[in-house]
Amino acid sequence: MKPIQVGLLGIGTVGSGVFNVLKRNQAEIMRRAGRGIEVTMVADLDTARAQSVVGEGVRVVNDARAVIANPDVDIVIELIGGYGIARQLVMEAIEAGKHVVTANKALLAVHGTEIFAAAHRAGVMVAFEAAVAGGIPIIKALREGLTANRIQWIAGIINGTTNFILSEMRDKGLDFDVVLKEAQRLGYAEADPTFDIEGVDAAHKATIMSAIAFGTPVQFDKAHVEGITKLGAQDIRYAEQLGYRIKLLGITKRTAKGIELRVHPCLVPAKRLIANVEGAMNAVMVQGDAVGTTLYYGKGAGSEPTASAVIADLVDITRLHTSDPSHRVPHLAFQPDQMSDQVVLPMSEVVTSYYLRLHVADEAGVLAQVAALLANAGISIDAILQREAGEGEKQTDLIILTHDVREGTMNDVLAKVQALPTVLAPITRIRKEELA
Repeated sequence: MKPIQVGLLGIGTVGSGVFNVLKRNQAEIMRRAGRGIEVTMVADLDTARAQSVVGEGVRVVNDARAVIANPDVDIVIELIGGYGIARQLVMEAIEAGKHVVTANKALLAVHGTEIFAAAHRAGVMVAFEAAVAGGIPIIKALREGLTANRIQWIAGIINGTTNFILSEMRDKGLDFDVVLKEAQRLGYAEADPTFDIEGVDAAHKATIMSAIAFGTPVQFDKAHVEGITKLGAQDIRYAEQLGYRIKLLGITKRTAKGIELRVHPCLVPAKRLIANVEGAMNAVMVQGDAVGTTLYYGKGAGSEPTASAVIADLVDITRLHTSDPSHRVPHLAFQPDQMSDQVVLPMSEVVTSYYLRLHVADEAGVLAQVAALLANAGISIDAILQREAGEGEKQTDLIILTHDVREGTMNDVLAKVQALPTVLAPITRIRKEELA
């Protein structure tokens, strides 16, 4: 049977990984797919570099639209990234009747609803396993492996840069700014790390997982997003003393009032497996009503781990290339006419527990004042840790762990606590997730 022909848009780190793994494992992949899969055309602005990667047997052009217009190309892989030209090219490929594989989580989180609708109308597939958690097959697990389950929640370490930084802060007792510079030197963080350290990259991925888990449109604009830039080494140290570790988590949860969709630092019990995921690794926990808790762990980025996911999508499309479109796995797991319009809750309505660090005057009655304000709002205290003031010091840190409370209620109380004359600095508030 004639091999499936693939056109590659962009041959940087991931693109070169796709080409090399596909070539190296060609025989094994063909045994699984039932026919050959070949990259026959590549578009990249640096044509000389691209040609040096793929060799003489592959046509290299500097115009992505030439790949889309080629009638012999069956599948287009988009590895350009971003929201702009990548969106135009993906839509044009769909309109040309091409299947699309993409690793572009930002594109799908913002424009996924439009893209999937266009693909459904055209009868083509848009596959995106590589868009979330690199080489971890979490999309396939959510769309297919857990299809019998009513998913209750997902919580994931889905950004390797921030996990590396938090691991280094904990291991070496260093502050964020120092570790960020080291991460950049080692290549774990970009020169402009904003999308990573501010939680935006993780929110793109959480948005996609949420849509698949609950059968809702992708709604990145409704996600609550916080990064790790305000975390101090002392918070990581105090959390450790209390039996917790701090991780940046992407969380989506089904509740009676609606869907939670949020990214922010969390205290996680040190005994949880996910709390012990270190360095640049990723991990995703999924809670289903039938299966219970499942955990998916592996490399969330890198040339060949991401290529592994891209090629898995190529194999899936190759297997289903000639099938009736109505018999394929829906893009977001649920049939298009069965999508839900469940509301995404504002953060003020989310219920969780908290870690509070107050820098206070070291004098009698301070804890009683704070505890009274919390009690008046119906907030129960789970644990208290107070740093012993050094000789001559008149200030100290007061650490409080609370039980569950609505975020809006906590916001109101913290405003009152902050106004106390004995509270000497802005209060640090980190949410706590037991993940039980």
